[in-house]
Amino acid sequence: MMPGPRPPRAARKEGALDAKDTIKEFAMGLGVDDVGVAAAGDYDSPRTPELSTVFPDARSLVVMAYKELPTCESDSMRIAMNGRLDLMEFSRSCNYRMARFLDREFGARGMTVPVSYPLPMELDTQGAVADVSMRHAAVAAGLAAFGRNNLALHPRMGSRVIFTAVLTDLDLASDPPLEENPCDECMICVESCPGGALDEEGRTDVIKCLKACQPYGIGGNIRFWMKFAESGVEERKKMLAADGYWKLYQAASIGFQYFCFNCIKECPAGQGE
Repeated sequence: MMPGPRPPRAARKEGALDAKDTIKEFAMGLGVDDVGVAAAGDYDSPRTPELSTVFPDARSLVVMAYKELPTCESDSMRIAMNGRLDLMEFSRSCNYRMARFLDREFGARGMTVPVSYPLPMELDTQGAVADVSMRHAAVAAGLAAFGRNNLALHPRMGSRVIFTAVLTDLDLASDPPLEENPCDECMICVESCPGGALDEEGRTDVIKCLKACQPYGIGGNIRFWMKFAESGVEERKKMLAADGYWKLYQAASIGFQYFCFNCIKECPAGQGE
C-alpha cells in the first residue's frame, strides 16, 4: 500500500511570519539580491507540469533573485555567456544551501529548481518548457511582473535578473504581488529582437528565438549531422575542420550557449534606479 501525502510542516521553532523572516534573512546573507515566498497554490504556470508531479508534498516555493552581470552587454558572446555561467554556478550553490537550511532550521524538506537546464528536452515543447517555471514562480512570490518581452521583470533589476527556487513542504503564505509593473511598453525589446520572436504580444516564438540566440543548439546540431550523414568522406573532413563544427562542439560542452542577450540588455526597466 502506497503511503499518502505527508501533512504540511509547520515551522518547528517559530511562527509562520517569523519563519519567512528567518528564511529571507538567510537568503540575503548568501548574497542573493532579493527573495520572496509563494504558496504552492498561488503558483500558476499554464504550460509546466503540476508541482505535485515534481514534489508531491510541496507547499511553498522560496524564490531567489540574482542580478545579471554587465557581461551581458559585451559584444563578445563568449564573455557574455561566461557571465551567465558564473551566475548559474552561484545560484546553484545558493539553492543547495537554502534547501539544507530549511532542513536544519525547520526540519523541512526542500527540492532545488535551477534557473535553466536540466529541463525536459522534447519535440513538442522545443526544449522551452521547464519542470517549474521560474518566471511564474517569481511573479507568484511578489518579486516580478511580466514585461512585453515575456520575461519576469524585477522592480530594481528589470530584466537583468535570473531566478531559482526551492520547493519545500514547509507551509508559508505568499508575499504580496507587485503593485506596479516595471514594464512601460516602450517596445525596445520587440525592436531589438533579431529573430522577430516578440512580434506577437504575449507570446515568444520559440523557434525564431532559438534560431537567433542558439545557432549552435539542437537545431544547428541536427542540421549539421544530417548533412554529415549525407556527405562523402572528403566533404566530411571539410565539415569537421570548419569553424561551425568547433562552435557546435563548444556549445554542446557548455549545455546551452547563448549568442544573443538583447531582450535582457536592451530593456531599460529598473536600469535608472
